[in-house]
Amino acid sequence: MSGSDAFCLLFHQQRITACLISAAFFGALGSSFLYGYNLSVVNAPAGFIKAFYNKTWVERYREPIPAGTTTLLWSFTVSIFAIGGLLGTFSVSFIIKALGRKGTLLLNNTFAVAAALLLSLGKMSKSFEMLIIGRIIIGVNSGIALSALPMYLGEISPRHIRGFIGQFNSILICLGVFTGQVLGLPELLGQESRWIYLFSFLAFPAVLQLFVLPFLPESPRYLLMERRDEAGAERAFQRFLGKEDVSQELEEVHAEARAQDNLHAASVLQLLRSPAVRWQLITIVITMACYQLCGLNAIWYYTNGILKAAGFAENILPYITLTTGAIETLAAIVSGLVIERIGRKPLLIFGFSSMAVFFSLLTVFLNFQDSVSWMPYLSYICILAVIAAFCSGPGGIPFVLTGELFEQSYRPAAFMIAGTVNWLSNFAVGLLFPIIQKLQTFAFLVFVVVCTLGSIFLCLFLPETKNKTFMDISQSFAKINKIPIPPSGQEMELVLSVKPDMNGKAPDAVLFLFLFVYSDFLLFLLKNKIAKFHLQVIYLLGIFKLN
Repeated sequence: MSGSDAFCLLFHQQRITACLISAAFFGALGSSFLYGYNLSVVNAPAGFIKAFYNKTWVERYREPIPAGTTTLLWSFTVSIFAIGGLLGTFSVSFIIKALGRKGTLLLNNTFAVAAALLLSLGKMSKSFEMLIIGRIIIGVNSGIALSALPMYLGEISPRHIRGFIGQFNSILICLGVFTGQVLGLPELLGQESRWIYLFSFLAFPAVLQLFVLPFLPESPRYLLMERRDEAGAERAFQRFLGKEDVSQELEEVHAEARAQDNLHAASVLQLLRSPAVRWQLITIVITMACYQLCGLNAIWYYTNGILKAAGFAENILPYITLTTGAIETLAAIVSGLVIERIGRKPLLIFGFSSMAVFFSLLTVFLNFQDSVSWMPYLSYICILAVIAAFCSGPGGIPFVLTGELFEQSYRPAAFMIAGTVNWLSNFAVGLLFPIIQKLQTFAFLVFVVVCTLGSIFLCLFLPETKNKTFMDISQSFAKINKIPIPPSGQEMELVLSVKPDMNGKAPDAVLFLFLFVYSDFLLFLLKNKIAKFHLQVIYLLGIFKLN
């Protein structure tokens, strides 16, 4: 069955409405698309930005910028994005409580527009500080987006197509990466006179979402369970599902809402302490850590070297590497089309297992690359295979699972923890990769171990979640959590049995103790100025959160 046939079959069987598709597409366009775009957009203008730093330094201080300072400023510009993401993750639960899912996505566009202005006007203002501030602000935008968007998509989707709609997050991330690669070509915006427009483009998806999303409904689950707006929830369900009778969907939400009367959304500390969601939390933490630590970031480091060894001229490398972005996007689309047929668990296990196999082959091919003329071609095929395997499951399903494994009251706290693990793991890769590089061609064996262990864990402990209600999924973890399966309507009374501290304001101390210890470990491994700054920021964020 072709991809178009699969989509047509899915469309007719599940009655996917234009309203639901619009919410998924435009919600992701102004959110995850920007995250993917910012992952790749800084690569093409790197040389021009460093030259701008040098020119600005000379005009200010009447002397050339030291080589070490240039490297430090550039590394700082790139890596500060992750600190912004961590800050956005810490703030998203507060914004969601105040503005809802859709309101948070709309507010988040202001960060994207502000970042676009700072990044675009930095050159004109002769201020490299504006570029750095713009990068941290767009990082905040991405941190909020990667929590609020999957939450919104999971709550507006019928359970029969929840995975398909949730994969819009992954598809638009990949499309954003590909768009950054295309616009960065020398014929387009990858020129010294045009590189600022690469950052101006950030405002376009954000403004487009601002024009469209206000006319689409809020999450009906949020309206009913947190705002107690049954009429609004009914209208939202009717628009998303394209039918008048939504009594079954309302009753499903009511069954969960009745158990949460007079109970507030759980804090991070409550989530960490509750035995009823312990293995859900462990599963999300491990899956999200594997998402970042599986080695995909290392692939980009070796790609150009492998292509050069294959005899390709350096001036055509940007065009050949476009195939990586195209493969990413295609694999993500295929994953979205088959996720409801195959399921989340098989796709995740297949993705991580395939990555382990192709990383192993890549290690072999790299060791023979200098002795066999055609070996670099096999190495590049392995690189494309690793990318396709990642995007077939591990690239998007962890975000879908975070929304599925937790019921409404725990969802914001769960996304906060998942986001924290995501960004800290991203930061860890940046710190540890120079050490892993010393293994040379055997560096990929580290990622073989990560992917293999991730596959084994998921095979043993992750239940399948497709076509299940949120309460059904919670009950499927009851045995491993060693708690009795509660009778209908009582699930959340057990889950929320932990009382909040400080008159309802939990300090979240356990989470930040973990952050402090993790940060000290990273600093021990690699002591440099960037690491010290990042860790100081993490400490400040922890103190802010505790207060």
